[in-house]
Amino acid sequence: MLVVGAGKVALRKTRGLLEAGARVTVVAPEWEPEFEALAVRMVPRRFRSSDLANCALVFAATDDRLTNHRIGIAAKGKGVFANIADSAEECDFVVPSRVERGDVQIAVATGGRNPRLSADLRKKLEEIL
Repeated sequence: MLVVGAGKVALRKTRGLLEAGARVTVVAPEWEPEFEALAVRMVPRRFRSSDLANCALVFAATDDRLTNHRIGIAAKGKGVFANIADSAEECDFVVPSRVERGDVQIAVATGGRNPRLSADLRKKLEEIL
């Protein structure tokens, strides 16, 4: 799995992938300090379309709309499924917001139509649990 970007959103997506047992490569020129503790391969530079080689899924989670858009276009050209964090319309798949506390797991999804609502509901559920 490939995650492009290493901010808070990318960190959350990367943690979810690792929890599912994925091997993750993160491409970003700089990253949140929490990435240092994760079992991921860090590539300290900007995204290149060649990063998609031998990749099944890519998560575009940079803080730059144009970069995320370009990642989506490159992924489509190479037949790689893409999740574009800031544009549900460009996603090939969406990932629900999840809250997990012990044996309880709750997922919130809006079919990609309102990611902000999903994130807000997830935060409220975290407070409740």
